Amino acid sequence: MSPGIAFPPQLTYLPLIMAANLLQLDTSNFKDTVGKSATPVLVDFWAPWCGPCKAIAPILEELSSELDGKLTIAKINVDDNGELAAQFGVRAIPTLLLFKGGQVADQYVGMMDKASLKTKVEAKL
Repeated sequence: MSPGIAFPPQLTYLPLIMAANLLQLDTSNFKDTVGKSATPVLVDFWAPWCGPCKAIAPILEELSSELDGKLTIAKINVDDNGELAAQFGVRAIPTLLLFKGGQVADQYVGMMDKASLKTKVEAKL
């Protein structure tokens, strides 16, 4: 190295910051969280590089507040938890699975507007 030349520090990747009211699930906490939840759980299978996943994120945050006490909303990064995505047959993202009593009650694939999603979810609560 030449004196006076500064090299940038090693790049590190910080975890994506989730909204405080959305749960972050992975293989270590999925079964207990979804299976033992007192309320239905809407699980968003997503990835950080997915445009529609980014677009639906604020909708999920709003619904989490609006349906607080009636519904829990959680997210699973498919890049980090591919085995969970495979277990539930997730082939496209975003995929939202609604669990009731630990079992899949409904599935929604792709981006949708808030009103449509809310109507579909509320019909299953």
